Amino acid sequence: MWGGRAGALPRVWGLWPPGVLGRRPLRCSAASLAGSSSPQCWNCGGPGGPIREDGFFCPQCRALQPPDPTRDHFSLMDCKRSFNVDTAKLQHRYQQLQRLVHPDFFGQRSQTEKDFSEKHSTLVNDAYKTLLAPLSRGLYLLKLHGVEIPEGTDYKMDNQFLMEIMDINEKLAEAQSEAAINEFESIVRAKQEELTDNLSRAFEQGIVFISSLSQIWKEIVSTET
Repeated sequence: MWGGRAGALPRVWGLWPPGVLGRRPLRCSAASLAGSSSPQCWNCGGPGGPIREDGFFCPQCRALQPPDPTRDHFSLMDCKRSFNVDTAKLQHRYQQLQRLVHPDFFGQRSQTEKDFSEKHSTLVNDAYKTLLAPLSRGLYLLKLHGVEIPEGTDYKMDNQFLMEIMDINEKLAEAQSEAAINEFESIVRAKQEELTDNLSRAFEQGIVFISSLSQIWKEIVSTET
C-alpha cells in the first residue's frame, strides 16, 4: 500500500528537461572527498603540511583555517555520499567537530579565528541538520547530482494515498485513550520506516541512472570537440 510511493521517485528525473535551471551537476574537487589543506596559512605563512584534524588547523602555528568552500556535507560529516546514513555515527561526528570549531573555544583567540569559528560552526550545524532528516538528506543528494527541486513545486499525490492519510487522521482524532494514540504512533512509525527503506532503494537506483547518463553525456561532448 505504502510501498508504491517510492516508485514515483524515478519519474522525478523526467521533470527537468535540458536547459532548465537546476539540471547541471555540482562539481566537487578531490579536496571535497578528503578534506583540504590550504597551500599557505593566513597566520604564519607556512606551507601546507600533513592534514590533521580534517585540516581545520595549520600544522605549524595551530591557527584555525578558513572553511573549504568545495567540501560538501557528506565529506564534512565523514559520511558516504548515499541516502543511507548511520545517524549514530553522524551525531558522534557532529559532536566531535563542534568540540574543534565551536566559537566558545575561541574566546581568547584572534578576531580572524573567531570569524572562522563562526563560519565553521554554522557549516557543521547545517550539514548535520541536512543529513539527519531523510527528506532534507534526499533533496540534498539530488542537488549534488544535478537535480534541484525549486521551492514552491506543486506535488500531486494520487487519490489512494490521500485517502490513506485522511483515514489515519480521522482515526487518530477519534482515539480516546493514550493506548490508542500510542498504537497509531507505532503504525505511523512503521510505515515511515517502510517508506524510507523503499525510498532508499529508489534513490540508489536513481543515482546510478543519473551517473550513467552523465557518463554518456561526457562521451557525447568529447566526440563533438
